[in-house]
Amino acid sequence: MGQHLFKELQRAYGFDEVAIVPGEVTINPDMTSTKLAIGNLSFEIPMMASAMDGTVSPRFATLMHEMGGLGVLNAEGLYCRYDDPYSVLEEITSMPQGEVTKYLQQVYSQPIREELISRRVTEIKENGAVCAVSFTPQNAKRMSPAAVEAGADMVVVQSTVTTARHVSRSYKGLVFSDLMQGLKVPVLVGNCVSYNVALELMETGVDGVLVGVGPGAACTTREVVGVGVPQVTATLECAAAREEYFRRTGRYVAVITDGGIRTGGDLCKAIASGADGVMLGTPFAQAAEAPGRGYNWGMANAHPELPRGTRIKVGTKGTLRQILYGPTSVTDGTQNLVSALKVAMGMCGAYTVRDFHKAEMVIAPSIKTEGKFFQTSG
Repeated sequence: MGQHLFKELQRAYGFDEVAIVPGEVTINPDMTSTKLAIGNLSFEIPMMASAMDGTVSPRFATLMHEMGGLGVLNAEGLYCRYDDPYSVLEEITSMPQGEVTKYLQQVYSQPIREELISRRVTEIKENGAVCAVSFTPQNAKRMSPAAVEAGADMVVVQSTVTTARHVSRSYKGLVFSDLMQGLKVPVLVGNCVSYNVALELMETGVDGVLVGVGPGAACTTREVVGVGVPQVTATLECAAAREEYFRRTGRYVAVITDGGIRTGGDLCKAIASGADGVMLGTPFAQAAEAPGRGYNWGMANAHPELPRGTRIKVGTKGTLRQILYGPTSVTDGTQNLVSALKVAMGMCGAYTVRDFHKAEMVIAPSIKTEGKFFQTSG
């Protein structure tokens, strides 16, 4: 073979390949605090619902707030393009799979209307909920001031891959530090997967970064363009950047692992890997109250030339309360996520999420299958 290396590959790990080691001291789960802070906002549970039209409607954002978490509304989605988005949702969820991508491209080609962004923000605020809205970088600067004026408490700037430096011939890239000065509310940006990019984003003054490229169940970025890093490694990298930035500045930036989390075990591993919170799409799309009625689809779905999302049938697992707090009716770890986190924290002697970051982890490729023959052969 010789020594002629073109590039050296590093091993990267996903949720199924690692495990959390119990601590030397354990504590009762009811003694743990799962609080999440982003900028000046605080949440009882470190869980956010993704800005996907099949997951978060204004009503679902209100429900997430009532449960102690946060639902992010896609301000470029159906709710901000149509006076009556629910009839469009009805079409999407009842259409044969072979026709749906074409239909999604068609319905998402309608213009985004600023007055509808304001109206949806007002709806969420009138219900007493914290309101977070999501934009892509190309629309964030122009459209987010209207959302904030209407009462939005947080702006999320989301693209498949986000960097602090974007090179483009066609437009001046979004400068996060300019955006931050103009908005005066916490700004969360994503998605990134590496130490250097996370650090550069933090240096622009943002309040949180989203970690993950292509792990979501409805996202096909990895298949279509081959880009992505498994979530445990990506989270460890971005958490290391947060610690370095905190050491330099004394300012703490939240790291949110976004995508690829299916079970309580995945959620616990994301947080033990250094995440302050998680963003979930499909697990919340499986709630009885979710607008997608058992379906979910990615935001990149509607790209006119290269749709990289797909409508997936996720089914309905239970109510949002069951998914978050139980009681559980299934044994696969997809319900009672908050208790799963509290139990894992207790097993590691972690009173807070920051304590849980110190839990030891091991590379454990057989962790899902060891001794589980009868569970997996059914």
